[in-house]
Amino acid sequence: MTHKNFPHLFSPFQINNLSLKNRIISTGHETHLNDHGEIGDRMVAYHEARARGGAGLIMTEVALVHPGAVFVADPIRVDTDDCIPGYRRLANVLHGYDCGLISQLFHPGREIVASEDGTAPVSYSASSVPNERFHVLPRPMPTALIEEVIEYYGNAGARMREAGLDGVEIVGSHAYLPAQFLNPGVNQRDDKYGGSLENRLRFVREVADNIRAKTDDSFVIGMRLSGDERSPDGLGVDDMVEICAELAGDGVLDYMSVVGGSSSTLAGSIHIVPPMSEDTGYTAPFAHAIKQRTDIPIFVTGRINQPQIAEEILAKGHADMCGMTRALIADQDMPNKAFNDRADDIRACIGCNQACIGHFHEGYPISCIQNPVSGREVRYGDVAPATVARNIMVIGGGPGGMKAAAVAAGRGHNVTLYEKTAQLGGQTLLAQLLPTRAEFGGIVTNLEQEMTIAGVTVKKNCPVDMDMISNENPDAVILATGAEPRWPEFEGRESAHVVDAWQVLRNEANVGGSVVVADWRADWIGIGIAEKLAEEGCRVRLAINGYMPGQTIQMYVRDTGVGRLHKLGVEMIPYARLFGADEDTVYLQHTMSGEPIICEETDTLVLCQGHTPVNTMEDQLRESGFEVHLVGDCLAPRTAEEAVLEGFRAGITV
Repeated sequence: MTHKNFPHLFSPFQINNLSLKNRIISTGHETHLNDHGEIGDRMVAYHEARARGGAGLIMTEVALVHPGAVFVADPIRVDTDDCIPGYRRLANVLHGYDCGLISQLFHPGREIVASEDGTAPVSYSASSVPNERFHVLPRPMPTALIEEVIEYYGNAGARMREAGLDGVEIVGSHAYLPAQFLNPGVNQRDDKYGGSLENRLRFVREVADNIRAKTDDSFVIGMRLSGDERSPDGLGVDDMVEICAELAGDGVLDYMSVVGGSSSTLAGSIHIVPPMSEDTGYTAPFAHAIKQRTDIPIFVTGRINQPQIAEEILAKGHADMCGMTRALIADQDMPNKAFNDRADDIRACIGCNQACIGHFHEGYPISCIQNPVSGREVRYGDVAPATVARNIMVIGGGPGGMKAAAVAAGRGHNVTLYEKTAQLGGQTLLAQLLPTRAEFGGIVTNLEQEMTIAGVTVKKNCPVDMDMISNENPDAVILATGAEPRWPEFEGRESAHVVDAWQVLRNEANVGGSVVVADWRADWIGIGIAEKLAEEGCRVRLAINGYMPGQTIQMYVRDTGVGRLHKLGVEMIPYARLFGADEDTVYLQHTMSGEPIICEETDTLVLCQGHTPVNTMEDQLRESGFEVHLVGDCLAPRTAEEAVLEGFRAGITV
């Protein structure tokens, strides 16, 4: 039966002997949920949630096929038989939900981020050509090592077949080892693995052949490739079309999975997990170009965060299946909601990158700023209903308060949320006004819908005081009253023209033509304010109390922002502490040398100095004997991620 809203997305698909119920893939992505290099309870629970939620195919994250393939601390390994029990357990669980399972097989080549003991490892590539991002100069792989690695790929494929998986995916995307052999700029060999296109294809072909020889004809073998590496020294669309046409013609690969970007440069790396500044579905043309020259299934991944976007890509014939990984991180039940005509209930990914790839880069397990259960399924996967319905008062309608209200009401409590202004959202309403950050406002839409589904009573334009709380006499109070801009003490604060970021965004300040943005947090607010004012024609100097703009935020978001600032001519001043100001000068102090940094000809100083909690009722509530829970910035100013997590915890606690 054809689905009325998503006829292509919810049509079955066949890859070799693997029958899939729909076209939705959770593609391979780092979770940091492995158990000492193997699959354990946390990873099984994580993937099971997405299988239960309706995904048609799940791919586990990159697994190292060879002892020399270590690229981060504590990676998943498939270079010994020790991996088989964990993968077998995962396969048994996911197959119970009619969900396919494929493992990614990985060798980074020169793309080494770290090691297992903190020392810099020796890396190998096709040739001794350095990468720009990690500053690694690899050794050229001897022929004997190439042959050994090829055998290890095949052995890993055999292990996955023995574990009961449906197939494997050779990761050749993002300039990892297979792509290093394919790229003539990186592969400068003069033996049978280098030179002509046929020779440069040899490594990939022998890897695929080895896997096929050690499995069987029904075992799925796919390959992931970047349709455009988006790097000065990378492979472009035309290159990749020719490569894919050759590989598809061999009859060994069962599909190709198309993404964008390269790990080898900063500009290319942002496309590994593209931030919200990239258009949704922007990689579809890469897949379409390859699909036109091949006759095997083509997958595509890259900012496909809503079922309607995936449906459009499929309907146009640009691809056969869609990777919707972050969409499934944000809402593991996205497929089932779309299938059951509940698309409005989907918690859409906003592309912030903070708790998914951001957590991985910091060495922490994956999560989502909107969905704290992601990555915490073992701990929070089953929320118990309330044994007794209580009356809960939530004060403050920002993300933390909204999440607390939705979760508490969903458990069966009677919840009323009070917001003193006319709009829900708190600081999110300001964040979405910054350049390229409009999508961030989606968190408010999503949380409003969560509250509606849960049955929360919402009262806007309703300030709360102690008399109101006493009259309502709730069983528990959740304080989510947020914060306000922090104005530190500095010389000249009262006499110079000083405004804060909130005033700029609310158009409450008459900003002059020459501006210094004093950025204490080194986050996206300083970058965003600087970009906004530069776009409006101001001369902007961004003074960061840190070693770079965006120091505290996820690197892909930071790097794209810094690139935009450079194009706009913003002067970026790192290691700068705000010291003072007068009518036409801002005085900074270098945080290391202590020497002055003087910014003359300044009309306006804009403060991005963090926030101060608004929690004046906390002590009164405690003294009056009320059960009180603090959530988000009123507890300590941080980000939406902490606010939502604390809101969730408060909601399951009351």
